[in-house]
Amino acid sequence: MNLNGIKVMVIDDSNTIRRSAEIFLAQAGCHVVLAEDGFDALAKIADHAPDLIFVDIMMPRLDGYQTCSLIKKNARLKSTPVIMLSSKDGLFDRARGRLAGSDEYLTKPFTKESLLRSVASHVPPRAGAAN
Repeated sequence: MNLNGIKVMVIDDSNTIRRSAEIFLAQAGCHVVLAEDGFDALAKIADHAPDLIFVDIMMPRLDGYQTCSLIKKNARLKSTPVIMLSSKDGLFDRARGRLAGSDEYLTKPFTKESLLRSVASHVPPRAGAAN
């Protein structure tokens, strides 16, 4: 799957999750920006303008629902797809993610295929993108 040039932000307090997502995405040609929590992410989003954002639900300080909600309330960012990451696969969690404005819900641990499929389904690959 060729996702060259797509900017993806991964927000997760787990170093393992951030690293594996970064490796999977980079192998597909994505430009990856990592953040440890919602505050870290909000500081980086303006500088990097990601095409898509993965956000973990369970994080200290600012959780994934709050982070997603803040992203979606920002006029410049509200059209940016936000995909929630969670080890919980309950209906309540999915519904809460939707209420916060998330575009999709991915259960951890994710596979390389499910991660890349999520990116491809929300950000169309750019024709001949070599930036």
